[in-house]
Amino acid sequence: METTFLIGCALLALVGSVLTAPQLRYLKEFDEDLFHPIGIHSYGRTSQHNIREEGADFWRKGAQEILKNHLKVVPNTKKARNVILFLGDGMSVPTLAAARAYQGQMEGKTGEESHLFFEDFPYTGFSKTYCVNSQVADSACTATAYLCGVKGNIGTIGVTAAVSRGSCEGMRNQSNHVSSLLKWAQDSGKSTGIVTTARVTHASPAGAYASVAERNWESDADIAHDGLNTTLCDDIAEQLVFGSTGKKFQVILGGGREAFTPTGKVDEEGSSGKRLDGKNLIEVWKKEKKSSGVRGQYIWNREQLLSLNYTNVDYLLGLFEASHMKYHLEANNKTEPTLSEMTEAAIKLLSKKEKGFALFVEGARIDHGHHSTTAKRALDEAVEMAKAVKKAVELTSSKDTLIVVTADHAHTMSYSGYPTRGNDILGLVGVSDVDNLTYSTLSYANGPGFKAPDSGCKRHDLSKDNMTSQTYEFPALAPMVAETHGGDDVAVFATGPWAHLLTGLYEQNFIPHMMAYASCIGSGLTACSNKNR
Repeated sequence: METTFLIGCALLALVGSVLTAPQLRYLKEFDEDLFHPIGIHSYGRTSQHNIREEGADFWRKGAQEILKNHLKVVPNTKKARNVILFLGDGMSVPTLAAARAYQGQMEGKTGEESHLFFEDFPYTGFSKTYCVNSQVADSACTATAYLCGVKGNIGTIGVTAAVSRGSCEGMRNQSNHVSSLLKWAQDSGKSTGIVTTARVTHASPAGAYASVAERNWESDADIAHDGLNTTLCDDIAEQLVFGSTGKKFQVILGGGREAFTPTGKVDEEGSSGKRLDGKNLIEVWKKEKKSSGVRGQYIWNREQLLSLNYTNVDYLLGLFEASHMKYHLEANNKTEPTLSEMTEAAIKLLSKKEKGFALFVEGARIDHGHHSTTAKRALDEAVEMAKAVKKAVELTSSKDTLIVVTADHAHTMSYSGYPTRGNDILGLVGVSDVDNLTYSTLSYANGPGFKAPDSGCKRHDLSKDNMTSQTYEFPALAPMVAETHGGDDVAVFATGPWAHLLTGLYEQNFIPHMMAYASCIGSGLTACSNKNR
């Protein structure tokens, strides 16, 4: 019966692909000058634009102000004492546009005219995100690119493309390893740290310190699961605690306690560890700091973070969840710090060193919201990351601090239709002139939000859904357990010393080379060594 139903729906779709008389008439009525199709109507909303926008002077004055501001921008060619790389995981260009509308509407505005804080940075560019062996990237090979300056294979971190995914032998070969921007900073005497709303062993932050052939090898249990010898391949948590780069981080903040504690060990919030080797790497970290004569502190909740006495702390390890940190919309603010609060703590601690610092900050759960096609979560996480960037700008000076904001890859979410100005970004656009059913402004090419046709082979009626829920799965064209990444270029925003070098279109692996140039670190060309500048 189910097979017959699906075949029937497929035949109906095939017949419907032939243009009907009303559709042909619609095409003829398309007003190209206004770029608005006569046959599509807004769903339940009227335009909320400011009445001043109806006059030409409003737009002329606005454009002239932008022009004046651009003319005031003078490239800063001083040495960058500090560098901060903000990574919005999965923060595609459509995500930026939709997030600014979401932010504006949360503030009672129409939304489209709003700006995410970092969108006002003076310099912007685009990076190409593909992997060596994949047209569409994941968070592992991209982390190798934007942190280590080398492109690798999908699923691998901190190694060259000579290492195939899952090859323990390949990752054990030191000649295949590549080091990160944070390692280059450590070698020059700077403080370093990582902040993320994901597990600190997840693909993006791991790019700062690990060299691994499989991004999923976060603990030894993950390696054992793949049938490999855990004594031959070091897992990512081990590399963070024992590795030459990871053990020097002054700040480690995020989620992921389970990869650091053994099975049977219950953490502060009742979750059990995953490690099979019996090691408690949190205790190992604490003992190592004490034996080294430095003041290390481990924390697990927001209250401890906000009450830190920075004069008494040299190294900080904060693990706030067993796995990923909670979405901002769901977080318990008694135990879960915001990305802004973690960023502030990191900068305050790292600023203690005279030679400056290098910091990696990831808004990780933008990506997770998209994978589940819960667009509200994704947009809210993007707004939260913008708040963290604002906090970083407030705590530093653009004279000596280079701040770069970018994404690792895109997603398949589209922002489309012809909604009226101020229409709910998370709502419905209008009624299709083909099947007379509503459709949404935001939708996905694939993912769990796929809506199966009803018993009459008609498209799912979205007007019956509760789209206000943060767990609502927005419509997807093709059914999948998790929505995929997109292959789009991603935006790069920069401010501070040498930020003008990040304009234009470039390969993603250029980003850390440019940041190293600005801060005079690493083995490549730098602002301090370039005699022709």
